[in-house]
Amino acid sequence: MIGEDATARRWSIGELAQASGVTVRTLRHYDEIGVLRSGERTASGHRRYTAADLRRLYRVRTLRALGMSLDEIKEALTSSSEDPAAMRTLLMTQLRQLAFQAERIRQLIEQIHGLLRQLDEASMPDPDQFMTTLEMISMLDAYFTREQREELARRRGELGAEAVEEAKARFVELVGRLLGHVQDGTPADDPQVQELVRRWDELATPFHAEEARGEQTRAAARRMWQERSDQLSARLPWPAEKMVELLAYLERARTTAR
Repeated sequence: MIGEDATARRWSIGELAQASGVTVRTLRHYDEIGVLRSGERTASGHRRYTAADLRRLYRVRTLRALGMSLDEIKEALTSSSEDPAAMRTLLMTQLRQLAFQAERIRQLIEQIHGLLRQLDEASMPDPDQFMTTLEMISMLDAYFTREQREELARRRGELGAEAVEEAKARFVELVGRLLGHVQDGTPADDPQVQELVRRWDELATPFHAEEARGEQTRAAARRMWQERSDQLSARLPWPAEKMVELLAYLERARTTAR
């Protein structure tokens, strides 16, 4: 078995293929293009893989799962060092990707449970539900690139369900307090309003990437709210016209703060 006396044992190409789930043909291809060459050869020319080769194969499989091409993997492995820090970086990247995938699966499970609950009640899900979902997908496609949508979903996955629910609760509180100021006609430059707007903007920070990429998704989200506020507000517990007023109020508050 792989890992048994790993500092001395050597594996044939067939043993490595069987244990790793990679075909012999693929391993030979990796050898030909320089992605993974066997560390040793027998006197008769047969490949023998070492513990270092196994670690490299793990890197190759992980980077392939993350969507990198073989050319990109070859370059990445050439420039990276064979040390614990490099392996830690790779494992953390893989963990983040798995968390992202887990979050997407969790959301899909919730949607399917909702449909199943309606079917259990002997009723077909309302066509409006499907239309609403399709409209939301179309809306996101119109304002965010595929990479941006994946980045947003990935960060939700990294934050976890508990943090997302906490953010929702804080959002509800902020909306309620800010709508109160809108109704009372509080000036947008009032210190209390400015503090609430600061908290509003901070609330979104963990859901966006850092620096330029984060600014791009923030701008896209604001543009979507400005141009599609009726559709988005329809999915919230507050009247659509109130949310439109609130968004305009937030923009005035941000402008006066500059």
